[in-house]
Amino acid sequence: MRHGKKFNHLSRQKGHRRAMLANMACSLIEHKRINTTVAKAKALKQFVEPLVTKSKEDTTHNRRTVFAYLRDKYAVTELFREVAAKVGDRPGGYTRIIKLGNRLGDNADMAMIELVDFNTLYNGGKKEVKKTTRRGKAKKAEGTPEAPAAETSENTEATE
Repeated sequence: MRHGKKFNHLSRQKGHRRAMLANMACSLIEHKRINTTVAKAKALKQFVEPLVTKSKEDTTHNRRTVFAYLRDKYAVTELFREVAAKVGDRPGGYTRIIKLGNRLGDNADMAMIELVDFNTLYNGGKKEVKKTTRRGKAKKAEGTPEAPAAETSENTEATE
């Protein structure tokens, strides 16, 4: 029985699986987007998102922890410099999985996994601006009656 066993083993032993996920994570950090199967993309998402969270705070301990997973000093450097600078204000959800269809050779479900803040097509190359709330509109509405009052006073002067 498989009670409580949620981790996808990807038909690999532990050492092979960890090496594969580390290589895929290094490629994702370097290229900002990679194509793979849906199952591997979901496993990679679980593998890389805690590492990106650790990279937000640049300490020696966090660098050594991330290096233990990735085992590539260039990927660790890029993660802590470029990626952490872009995702510093994001609370989570650093990756996006987009399904691409099936592979021709074996009909496997393919997907593209990418770092969210590095896609300029979805956010137009600029940061998303938070929309105003209804409270902000209510404050503006309070200030607007003053302007028509000034116009009415000018109109009364002109009629006199």
